Amino acid sequence: MLDPRDRLIVGLDLPARAAAEELVANLGDAVGIYKIGMQLTFSGGFGLVRDLTDAGKSVFLDMKLLDIPNTVAGAVEAIAATGADFTTIHAYPQAMRAAVSARGDSGLKLLGVTVLTSLDDGDLSEAGYQGDLRDLVLRRAEQAAEIGMDGLICSPKEVAAIRAAVGDALELITPGIRPAGSDAGDQKRAATPSTAIRDGADRVVVARPITRAENPRAVAEAIVEEIGTAA
Repeated sequence: MLDPRDRLIVGLDLPARAAAEELVANLGDAVGIYKIGMQLTFSGGFGLVRDLTDAGKSVFLDMKLLDIPNTVAGAVEAIAATGADFTTIHAYPQAMRAAVSARGDSGLKLLGVTVLTSLDDGDLSEAGYQGDLRDLVLRRAEQAAEIGMDGLICSPKEVAAIRAAVGDALELITPGIRPAGSDAGDQKRAATPSTAIRDGADRVVVARPITRAENPRAVAEAIVEEIGTAA
């Protein structure tokens, strides 16, 4: 069983490295895993990966890779060299195969992004997809397991169905997490931390409810406590 503290991933969705470092210092030992996404990476945060790992933190470099196989493979090799623990690939079979083949023995965990939590059936239809969002998520989950991915990024709304479909073959990580009373923002398929954990999530990702809080550490500690009671 994972320690509740290691089941919370804090998204450093901040505009600059200095702000991220300030938040990490504020959170202290309340948090063990941090997610660095596109905004921070392109604002001087790439070097923060090594600093966090040197400090004993785990790093989730959220790049959501999708390109031709050669490009995806090269990116995975470069990410593995940073010391990051996790990275993301959009769960298209071709991209996932390239990522798995390029990882080598680095220990980098590859997470397939099923369908972004800001999307719903209407958004998929507008983008040209046919069929139900849930069916697409489950198909991508099955493909990820077959290809040898380590886990999935999936909405808490689909986590129970994915767990039933793939069992323990994949680690399930859910963004779109909002503590009770929080603003959902642009998340269309959100849930509370305890709901996600009870439905089968291994870890949850929380960003804005913590990064925008007056007391980020208190919010993080409350989420960890909620996770512990739900596990």
